[in-house]
Amino acid sequence: MIEIINLTKTYEKSKKTLRDVNITIEDGEFVFVMGRSGSGKSTLIRLLLKEVEPTEGRIIVNDMDLGRMPRRYIPKYRRKLGVVFQDFRLLKDRNVYENVAFAQRVIGASGRAIRESVPEMLRLVGLSAKYKSYPHQLSGGEQQRVAIARALINRPEVLLADEPTGNLDPQNAIEIMRLLDEINRQGTTVIVVTHSREIVDMMAKRVITIDRGMVIGDTKESGYED
Repeated sequence: MIEIINLTKTYEKSKKTLRDVNITIEDGEFVFVMGRSGSGKSTLIRLLLKEVEPTEGRIIVNDMDLGRMPRRYIPKYRRKLGVVFQDFRLLKDRNVYENVAFAQRVIGASGRAIRESVPEMLRLVGLSAKYKSYPHQLSGGEQQRVAIARALINRPEVLLADEPTGNLDPQNAIEIMRLLDEINRQGTTVIVVTHSREIVDMMAKRVITIDRGMVIGDTKESGYED
């Protein structure tokens, strides 16, 4: 479970990016965080990643209070999160297999574990035939699939996706969202930051709407607002 309690984030000149935000996300949920550019969506992701600290309030992830977490525990905490970005962030000098394997090498996984898990993850995202390809040889949709495989390879409890379809054409965007839906059905909590109303309407999931740093809507799958 993720609990965000009375959260405020203030940057320079007293500009409040987030104001008194309260959100609870249950284990296994699929949630969209929607809002215009500058509304505070990406700041929320950075707070969950513990890249920045809240000015006020608390964030609790699976019973861990991030505000009380010692700095030395942060890398271990982040390994429990998978992160997918709009710009893919792949290693351009490594092929698909090595890009996905890199995430396991960082945590010290054995060669045997890597040889077993990387092909399995590439099958999940539909890229088994592309394992020797380099990022420049892939379409945007394929690159995002590699990024998703890399984010999932260490079996994270939560997958954070920041505008994962922002650089994709409509068809690839739909395929990526279907993949995220399948990942969610396997038990992973999925949080997707987006400004795409088309994607949100297609998926019919819970939607948290942020405007000017405040939560102004929390709509469930049923279409009724809390």
